[in-house]
Amino acid sequence: MYTKKIYFSGGSVRELQEIFSDVPGVVKVLIGTAAAKNVHSYVNHEPQVLENISAVEIEFNPKKIDLSMLMDILFNVLNPYADNNLGVYYNSGEDEPQVELHLNFIANRGKEPVVSKACLTINDPNSNPRLSRKCFVKVGRLINFFAAPDDEQNFLRKNPEISTDIDLTKLKTSLRF
Repeated sequence: MYTKKIYFSGGSVRELQEIFSDVPGVVKVLIGTAAAKNVHSYVNHEPQVLENISAVEIEFNPKKIDLSMLMDILFNVLNPYADNNLGVYYNSGEDEPQVELHLNFIANRGKEPVVSKACLTINDPNSNPRLSRKCFVKVGRLINFFAAPDDEQNFLRKNPEISTDIDLTKLKTSLRF
Protein backbone atom coordinates (compact mmCIF):
# COMPACT_ATOMS: atom_id res chain seq x y z
CA MET A 1 0.00 0.00 0.00
CA TYR A 2 1.29 3.43 -0.99
CA THR A 3 1.35 5.92 1.90
CA LYS A 4 2.49 9.48 2.46
CA LYS A 5 3.52 11.40 5.57
CA ILE A 6 2.71 14.87 6.87
CA TYR A 7 3.78 16.49 10.14
CA PHE A 8 1.66 18.83 12.29
CA SER A 9 2.69 20.84 15.34
CA GLY A 10 0.72 23.00 17.73
CA GLY A 11 -1.39 22.45 20.80
CA SER A 12 -0.96 19.16 22.60
CA VAL A 13 0.65 16.51 20.42
CA ARG A 14 -0.96 13.83 22.59
CA GLU A 15 -4.38 15.21 21.71
CA LEU A 16 -3.46 15.48 18.03
CA GLN A 17 -2.30 11.86 18.05
CA GLU A 18 -5.61 10.75 19.54
CA ILE A 19 -7.66 12.79 17.06
CA PHE A 20 -5.85 11.64 13.92
CA SER A 21 -5.56 7.99 15.02
CA ASP A 22 -9.26 7.41 14.32
CA VAL A 23 -9.47 9.22 10.97
CA PRO A 24 -10.30 6.83 8.10
CA GLY A 25 -7.35 6.57 5.75
CA VAL A 26 -4.77 7.34 8.43
CA VAL A 27 -2.44 4.37 8.80
CA LYS A 28 -0.26 5.43 11.73
CA VAL A 29 0.28 8.46 13.98
CA LEU A 30 3.46 8.98 16.01
CA ILE A 31 4.45 11.79 18.36
CA GLY A 32 7.99 13.08 18.51
CA THR A 33 10.24 16.01 17.75
CA ALA A 34 10.96 17.46 14.34
CA ALA A 35 13.20 19.99 12.66
CA ALA A 36 12.28 21.91 9.52
CA LYS A 37 14.13 24.25 7.16
CA ASN A 38 13.01 27.11 4.94
CA VAL A 39 10.02 27.52 7.20
CA HIS A 40 7.70 30.18 5.83
CA SER A 41 5.65 32.14 8.33
CA TYR A 42 2.55 33.88 7.02
CA VAL A 43 3.14 36.69 9.54
CA ASN A 44 6.74 37.79 8.96
CA HIS A 45 7.50 36.02 5.64
CA GLU A 46 11.09 35.34 6.67
CA PRO A 47 12.46 31.84 5.95
CA GLN A 48 13.85 30.23 9.07
CA VAL A 49 15.00 26.90 10.49
CA LEU A 50 13.04 25.40 13.37
CA GLU A 51 14.49 22.68 15.60
CA ASN A 52 13.03 20.49 18.33
CA ILE A 53 9.39 21.10 17.48
CA SER A 54 6.91 18.80 19.22
CA ALA A 55 4.98 17.29 16.33
CA VAL A 56 2.89 14.37 15.15
CA GLU A 57 3.83 12.30 12.13
CA ILE A 58 0.74 11.23 10.23
CA GLU A 59 1.13 8.40 7.75
CA PHE A 60 -1.91 8.24 5.49
CA ASN A 61 -3.24 6.53 2.39
CA PRO A 62 -3.78 9.31 -0.21
CA LYS A 63 -6.38 7.17 -1.99
CA LYS A 64 -8.62 7.28 1.10
CA ILE A 65 -7.95 10.76 2.50
CA ASP A 66 -6.14 13.73 1.08
CA LEU A 67 -3.87 16.31 2.61
CA SER A 68 -6.49 19.08 2.53
CA MET A 69 -8.89 17.00 4.61
CA LEU A 70 -6.17 16.38 7.19
CA MET A 71 -5.40 20.10 7.35
CA ASP A 72 -9.14 20.86 7.68
CA ILE A 73 -9.27 18.61 10.74
CA LEU A 74 -6.18 20.33 12.18
CA PHE A 75 -7.67 23.80 11.65
CA ASN A 76 -10.97 22.73 13.20
CA VAL A 77 -9.10 21.76 16.35
CA LEU A 78 -6.47 24.53 16.42
CA ASN A 79 -7.10 28.12 15.38
CA PRO A 80 -4.77 29.18 12.54
CA TYR A 81 -5.41 32.84 13.44
CA ALA A 82 -4.04 32.51 16.99
CA ASP A 83 -0.33 32.44 17.72
CA ASN A 84 -0.10 28.90 19.08
CA ASN A 85 3.01 27.54 17.33
CA LEU A 86 0.91 25.83 14.68
CA GLY A 87 2.88 24.28 11.84
CA VAL A 88 2.53 22.03 8.80
CA TYR A 89 5.70 20.31 7.61
CA TYR A 90 6.11 18.04 4.59
CA ASN A 91 8.89 15.73 3.45
CA SER A 92 7.83 15.39 -0.18
CA GLY A 93 8.16 18.19 -2.73
CA GLU A 94 4.92 17.11 -4.36
CA ASP A 95 3.04 18.10 -1.18
CA GLU A 96 4.35 21.66 -1.12
CA PRO A 97 1.90 23.15 -3.70
CA GLN A 98 -1.14 21.61 -2.00
CA VAL A 99 -0.04 22.77 1.46
CA GLU A 100 0.73 26.30 0.21
CA LEU A 101 -2.56 26.53 -1.71
CA HIS A 102 -4.57 25.43 1.33
CA LEU A 103 -2.77 27.86 3.63
CA ASN A 104 -3.11 30.75 1.18
CA PHE A 105 -6.84 30.07 1.26
CA ILE A 106 -6.80 30.11 5.09
CA ALA A 107 -4.72 33.30 5.17
CA ASN A 108 -7.04 35.10 2.72
CA ARG A 109 -10.35 33.83 4.09
CA GLY A 110 -12.79 36.68 4.68
CA LYS A 111 -11.04 39.13 2.38
CA GLU A 112 -12.83 40.53 -0.62
CA PRO A 113 -10.99 39.65 -3.82
CA VAL A 114 -9.45 42.42 -5.89
CA VAL A 115 -10.56 42.62 -9.54
CA SER A 116 -8.04 43.82 -12.13
CA LYS A 117 -8.74 45.81 -15.29
CA ALA A 118 -8.69 42.54 -17.23
CA CYS A 119 -11.55 41.28 -15.00
CA LEU A 120 -9.29 38.75 -13.30
CA THR A 121 -10.02 38.12 -9.66
CA ILE A 122 -6.85 38.46 -7.62
CA ASN A 123 -6.26 37.87 -3.94
CA ASP A 124 -4.11 40.88 -3.13
CA PRO A 125 -2.66 40.56 0.39
CA ASN A 126 -2.26 44.35 0.56
CA SER A 127 -5.78 45.30 -0.54
CA ASN A 128 -7.20 46.13 2.89
CA PRO A 129 -5.28 44.89 5.93
CA ARG A 130 -8.25 45.56 8.24
CA LEU A 131 -10.33 42.94 6.44
CA SER A 132 -7.77 40.20 6.85
CA ARG A 133 -6.81 38.22 9.89
CA LYS A 134 -3.23 37.20 10.43
CA CYS A 135 -2.55 33.55 9.80
CA PHE A 136 0.11 32.27 12.20
CA VAL A 137 0.69 28.87 10.58
CA LYS A 138 4.28 27.99 9.72
CA VAL A 139 5.06 25.82 6.69
CA GLY A 140 8.31 24.17 5.68
CA ARG A 141 10.21 21.14 4.49
CA LEU A 142 11.04 18.60 7.15
CA ILE A 143 14.71 17.95 7.91
CA ASN A 144 14.16 15.06 10.31
CA PHE A 145 11.67 13.54 12.72
CA PHE A 146 12.53 11.57 15.84
CA ALA A 147 9.69 9.49 17.24
CA ALA A 148 9.17 9.52 20.98
CA PRO A 149 9.76 6.26 22.89
CA ASP A 150 7.04 3.61 22.77
CA ASP A 151 5.89 4.32 26.34
CA GLU A 152 4.94 7.90 25.27
CA GLN A 153 3.01 6.83 22.17
CA ASN A 154 -0.80 6.65 22.49
CA PHE A 155 -0.56 8.15 25.98
CA LEU A 156 -4.21 9.25 26.13
CA ARG A 157 -5.46 5.78 25.15
CA LYS A 158 -3.35 4.25 27.90
CA ASN A 159 -4.52 6.90 30.42
CA PRO A 160 -8.17 7.74 29.60
CA GLU A 161 -8.71 9.42 32.99
CA ILE A 162 -6.48 12.37 32.03
CA SER A 163 -8.47 15.46 31.12
CA THR A 164 -7.79 17.20 27.82
CA ASP A 165 -8.39 20.70 26.50
CA ILE A 166 -10.38 19.25 23.62
CA ASP A 167 -13.50 17.18 24.25
CA LEU A 168 -12.29 14.23 22.18
CA THR A 169 -15.52 12.21 22.28
CA LYS A 170 -17.57 15.21 21.12
CA LEU A 171 -15.06 15.96 18.37
CA LYS A 172 -15.03 12.37 17.11
CA THR A 173 -18.83 12.27 16.92
CA SER A 174 -18.94 15.59 15.04
CA LEU A 175 -16.37 14.57 12.41
CA ARG A 176 -18.03 12.88 9.46
CA PHE A 177 -16.21 11.17 6.62
